[in-house]
Amino acid sequence: MAEEASALAKAELAFQKSRAAYAGSQAKKILALCVVAAVFAFFAVTAFIVGLVISLAGLIGPWASMAVVTVGLLLLAFVCLLNAKSRLNATKAVVSDGGENGR
Repeated sequence: MAEEASALAKAELAFQKSRAAYAGSQAKKILALCVVAAVFAFFAVTAFIVGLVISLAGLIGPWASMAVVTVGLLLLAFVCLLNAKSRLNATKAVVSDGGENGR
């Protein structure tokens, strides 16, 4: 009986090792694909912004279109920062209270 338990434990250990090795190799590939996707998304957003500046240039002029797009992007960034700050403060409050008041 002890030999069977030992064999079972060794087989389980070997199985878990092979599972971990497979997950590790897949994680590298998944990370690489995510990086490539992020690069493509960055270029797509850049192309959209350049296209927006070019299309607005015909309506309001090149300098004004650049200013409008830049101010719009800065406003969006500011809104995101305010949202992040409020979430950070809320998280700090929950963590400092031990999570009792944040639920």
